[in-house]
Amino acid sequence: MDTAPTTDQVTDSAGRDMSLLLVDDDKPFLNRLARAMEGRGYSVRTAESVQAGLAAVEEEAPAYAVIDLRLGDGNGLDVIARLKEKRPDARGVVLTGYGNIATAVSAVKLGAFDFLAKPADADEIHSALAAGPNARPVPPENPMSADRVRWEHIQRVYELCSRNVSETARRLGMHRRTLQRILAKRAPR
Repeated sequence: MDTAPTTDQVTDSAGRDMSLLLVDDDKPFLNRLARAMEGRGYSVRTAESVQAGLAAVEEEAPAYAVIDLRLGDGNGLDVIARLKEKRPDARGVVLTGYGNIATAVSAVKLGAFDFLAKPADADEIHSALAAGPNARPVPPENPMSADRVRWEHIQRVYELCSRNVSETARRLGMHRRTLQRILAKRAPR
């Protein structure tokens, strides 16, 4: 659901532009986050794809952006890069369930201000957007466990292999039956 940009610029009590672009292909998450961020004073526009995000940036570059790394039609870093070209002072946060050091470095080089692992809540996102330029991010209250990170990685490779168990097991270097047991279990916390 792409929402039309507002022509009225919303500012906070200090006169700062509070325009925010949210780009995520998980529609329920996107809608919840949009409502939560509006409640924190942001003027929110949403997009569900890289193309819609790029179009929103071209139309009116926001002061803030929260962008999912992996979208159905490409990489959210493309939106961050274009946003920084159009509005160098914009603050972008990249969200991902598949974080790694190389991706985080790429995101920062392209202009992202912070890199948060999903599931991130509105308070964490607001804190990242509101943090000063020299502020260090606060460690998460409930970081993903090592088991959860492993499970997320396996799920990602499984999806990239078109849900083919044999191919996924081969790429992960594990026995097919071991992978089947892992896939049959619930996600660890």
